[in-house]
Amino acid sequence: MHVACLAVFWVGWSWTAIIAALTIYFARVFGLTAFYHRYFSHRSFKTSRWFQFVGALLGNLAVQRGPIWWTAHHRDHHRNSDKEDDIHSPRAHGFIWSHMLWFMTDENYKTKDHLVKDWLKFPEIRLLDRFDFLAPALLGVGTFGLGYCLAVFAPELGVTGWQMFVWVFLVSTIALHHTTFAINSLAHTLGTRRFETRDDSRNNWWLALITFGEGWHNNHHHYPNSVRQGFYWWEIDVTYYLLVVLSWFGLVWDLKGVPQRVYDQAAAKPAPSEVKAL
Repeated sequence: MHVACLAVFWVGWSWTAIIAALTIYFARVFGLTAFYHRYFSHRSFKTSRWFQFVGALLGNLAVQRGPIWWTAHHRDHHRNSDKEDDIHSPRAHGFIWSHMLWFMTDENYKTKDHLVKDWLKFPEIRLLDRFDFLAPALLGVGTFGLGYCLAVFAPELGVTGWQMFVWVFLVSTIALHHTTFAINSLAHTLGTRRFETRDDSRNNWWLALITFGEGWHNNHHHYPNSVRQGFYWWEIDVTYYLLVVLSWFGLVWDLKGVPQRVYDQAAAKPAPSEVKAL
């Protein structure tokens, strides 16, 4: 897929393709951060069964495998964060491994079912996880079909089927991959530490912007049950804001907040440590 992105020099670009690519990028960011991470991995809010599936499907479109596999690996990460058994720790295994090599192994392709027994009871979630390639494949075909239709019915937009496929599916997906992977690598090597956790997790404001709040990683590792990862008003957490909006319509509820004791702990600590790089 990385090599295929070079096709941008062949298909060209249009504002329609760029805007569509950004739209599908951020929609899938929300699917990963709100549902794969904060809901399935940490159960930081509640929702109905049908909307649970919608969220799982949106996360699946990010081309990062199924919700059960993703949740199992993330829960294992929190159990062993930055220890030898942490499968994507920069400290234990190196930066490049933590960023993207870890999931290319046969061992890590497997799902640790004992960590996700709560989700194995839902047949529709298991089915989505088993055929995790299907929804992304349909998305890819759909982007090409959309571009083809626009070329026929709105030629003034300068869009083609291949252009939409390359920008909206390929380029958007690769950008999303590296944005997500950066939380495993950069958010454990670059940033500030408000809380003295047992790992190397760090808060990084610019990672928080492009990941809808996941960059407040030291906050998250200190208290992972909170639906809110930006603990203070100035820590931008778009995923949290969108979940609050969904709660107004009754689509999600029981959003778990940050306990007062966590704020008290932060107030009792000195200023966050300076930025450190790997």
